[in-house]
Amino acid sequence: MSKPVEKIRVIIVEDDKEMREGLELIVRSNPALQCIATCSSGEEALESIPANIPDIVLMDIHLPGISGIDCVKKLKPSLAFTQFMMCTVYEDNESVFDSLCAGATGYLLKNSPPTKITEAIMDLYQGGSPMSPVIARKVIQSFKSANVGAGSKPAQTDPEPTPSDLFRLTKRELEMLDLLAKGYRYKEIADQLSISFETVRTHIHNIYEKLHVQSRTEALNKAFPR
Repeated sequence: MSKPVEKIRVIIVEDDKEMREGLELIVRSNPALQCIATCSSGEEALESIPANIPDIVLMDIHLPGISGIDCVKKLKPSLAFTQFMMCTVYEDNESVFDSLCAGATGYLLKNSPPTKITEAIMDLYQGGSPMSPVIARKVIQSFKSANVGAGSKPAQTDPEPTPSDLFRLTKRELEMLDLLAKGYRYKEIADQLSISFETVRTHIHNIYEKLHVQSRTEALNKAFPR
């Protein structure tokens, strides 16, 4: 008897009732996804998410009380395997970078088609970083602007890893880090190395701990400083 395929566990944090129910319907309509909880505030999310440990959180930015960005900032350090995707109507650069710095890995607009939202959840679970095209362009433009102005104002960057940090990585972990740098998603890494998807996730978690980072971007910036 074959083992049942585990569904991707999703929690939705959204204060607007109609939007929250709409997102829940979208998630439940996909047989690969499971909506395990919904929250109407950041305070509720701070209690519900650690208690349920989802794979993916769809997080609104502007919530009553604590913001979605601050909520992610508080939750991410203790939830290494949980990925946060900001689902919002806002397109401004400040919201984008505040979200990414807080620990979000994906960023989509609420007016994205239902299929795009479910595809983004799947992509995020498999190690991707889905973003709306508009947001992706803004990120690229902002990085270009930061590089142009780098000569006049020192950029605040994470410290480079010490030799002891890198030496702590095993041969397999260094191999995975190289594949991450090449843009491979978790499933592609699993196929490339002939190991299971969950084994990849465990190795990536160990890499993050050894390099003292919380995301793929931080890990690559530390391992391959520019």
